Amino acid sequence: MRSTRIAISAAMLGALALPIAAASTATAAPASAPAQALSSQCNRLGPWVAGTKAVTIRSKATTKSTALGLLYKGHKFTVTKSSGGWHYITDKTTGVKGWVSGTYVYRTAYTCIDI
Repeated sequence: MRSTRIAISAAMLGALALPIAAASTATAAPASAPAQALSSQCNRLGPWVAGTKAVTIRSKATTKSTALGLLYKGHKFTVTKSSGGWHYITDKTTGVKGWVSGTYVYRTAYTCIDI
């Protein structure tokens, strides 16, 4: 019974992935298309988000520096600059500025769709 469910699940996942794998490059925009037209249809990178429940905001780009605060999941923040896997951020919720490890924050990625 369990092996049957696994086989059915695998077949369904394969069927769902088939249209993605079978998509041809003919639907992509031609190389001569203006960049402006492509950018209006695509939002490649979204806002920055915390990937864990909390990330420590530090005074310098090192784990041994002073902790200034915490960046919680759901807080809105902006990244001003990046260096060596660290990002200098401003937490819009609390106003705290400092460095966070790039291991714990990332930008959401969006896909482009044909209209």
